[in-house]
Amino acid sequence: MSWGTELWDQYDNISLHTQKGIDFLERYGHFIRDRCAIEMEYAGKLRRLVKNYLPKKKEEDDYQYSPCRAFKHVMTEINDLAGQHEVIAENLQSNVIREVTILVKDIKEERKKHLQEGARMTANLVAQIGNLERARKNYEKAFKEADRALENYQKADADYNLSRAEVEKQRLNMAVKSQQCEDTKNEYANQLQKTNDMQALHYRSLMPDVFRQLQEMDEKRIKNIKNFMIHSVDIERDVFPIISKCFDGIVRAAEEINEKEDTQMVIDRYKSGFQPPEDIPFEDLSAIKSGEVPPPVNHVPIAQMRPAETVKGTMSAGKLKKRVGIFGIFSSNKEDFSDLPPNQRKKKLQQKVEEISAKIQQETAARDGLMKMKGVYEQNSALGDPMSIEGQLNESSHKLDKLKQELQKYQAFLDEAMEGISNNRAGPGTHQPNMSPSVPSRRKGPAPGHHVNGGHLHRHHRNSGGSGGEEESLSRSASDSSVSNPTVNHKQSAPGTPLPSHGSSNSPESGLGTSHTSLPDSDPEQDAPPAGEDYIDGESLPALGVCKALYPFEATSEGSIPMYDGEELFIIELDQGDGWTRVRRQADGEEGFVPTSYIECSLYSYNNC
Repeated sequence: MSWGTELWDQYDNISLHTQKGIDFLERYGHFIRDRCAIEMEYAGKLRRLVKNYLPKKKEEDDYQYSPCRAFKHVMTEINDLAGQHEVIAENLQSNVIREVTILVKDIKEERKKHLQEGARMTANLVAQIGNLERARKNYEKAFKEADRALENYQKADADYNLSRAEVEKQRLNMAVKSQQCEDTKNEYANQLQKTNDMQALHYRSLMPDVFRQLQEMDEKRIKNIKNFMIHSVDIERDVFPIISKCFDGIVRAAEEINEKEDTQMVIDRYKSGFQPPEDIPFEDLSAIKSGEVPPPVNHVPIAQMRPAETVKGTMSAGKLKKRVGIFGIFSSNKEDFSDLPPNQRKKKLQQKVEEISAKIQQETAARDGLMKMKGVYEQNSALGDPMSIEGQLNESSHKLDKLKQELQKYQAFLDEAMEGISNNRAGPGTHQPNMSPSVPSRRKGPAPGHHVNGGHLHRHHRNSGGSGGEEESLSRSASDSSVSNPTVNHKQSAPGTPLPSHGSSNSPESGLGTSHTSLPDSDPEQDAPPAGEDYIDGESLPALGVCKALYPFEATSEGSIPMYDGEELFIIELDQGDGWTRVRRQADGEEGFVPTSYIECSLYSYNNC
């Protein structure tokens, strides 16, 4: 099967066929390109889907349950699945589309060269055929003129009336025309031979060679299309094992869902530790009226015994209490988590003990490293001065002592909580605290804002605007030197809590520091109001303005709330000088503290953050 022999006279059709073949190859390349675009779009939409459904920071607590964890793992697998579709698109782009583009360019150039060569050969043959036609016409003309001259001579020779000169003239003319006829005949014969030779060479050698090259070019195009189709399938088939692993991962995640484990987790998370209330006794009004029995003791309704349910669905003992000065809900009287139900208090204290123990291990390892470094310096003074490590060792020892004291304190709180839980389980007759949010806890003590500390009377005044920027602190003492040496704030901020922009190292949990509402020489423990005092339960605080989160914040200290970048919240209490602002989430109404340096404030009045 050869185009040169079978299609020797189909030059124009071969040219048209090869052009259509190139157009089809380009169309196949466009198909692969559009396929890549679809794969990339699908991968992008999968990634966007995963991003939209991944848990937010505020939802991380709910993702402790096995279905939520499994769903989070499914999102990871779907994200990997999107990556495999991106791999398909990238490989098709680099291994197929690129090769198709190069092949189209090469075939176009090759076809153009072959067609130009064929056109040149055809033009030469056509020109030679033209020369042959002209030679034939010259020979035909000369032959007619020679034949006419012969007839004229024969007539003149037969006519006896003509002179001898006239007859000779006709004879000479006949001879000339006969010679011209012979010359044109020879030229015609030569051109005919040349044309036949060229035509034979053209149709039997030259053009078949051109057609053969065009045939090889077209077969190469067809073969490459076949290879491109197979390679496209191989590219997609190569990612099937990984896609299959993604599906296996989804199945494994689903199989790890455990309804019993989640049920127990709900119990651990929300169990208060209280005992159910006793039976409500029958009240015999006639016996009470006659004085035979004393009036019954008012029992707390069951609804008041049950902790209030917040917007997030978690349990709390009541509404957030108002913040007095900088001592609000994060002051030292809350460090034992006594405002929580027994079981939740035990859980929080266990977490605190574990956290402090981890810090002690870390600090012990750091101190041991310093000790080793000091020993190396003592053995070789060229490496460093051993005394330069002494200050770091003292600081490390001081930190360890504080951590150990804090561990002992929280361990005592934990033992107390465990004892309380044991007493609670003793029977239905045990005492149950009143958890009603409408009954605030009060205890005798100094009035709000007045604290007695070593003979110094500290009085704090706050302007009516509530900004905390124009507070006064007056000290009455026999000696003014008592306020000249500020005490060091030993209560460090919670791990991971960022420092406020004005340099304060205090967190909401500490509740102490060099703020507008505490004097430098005041005792933090004595300045803090007693447990349950000066907190006012009531309606939610009005919004003073709105703020926008400049950075994401993860709540690591008790009382703070997380926020994500760009989130808008209501401001319900301004910074009191401790670097924290109290806010309310717009979506679910959750209240808590965030770093002032992490937000941009816009107040409803002339006040500024």
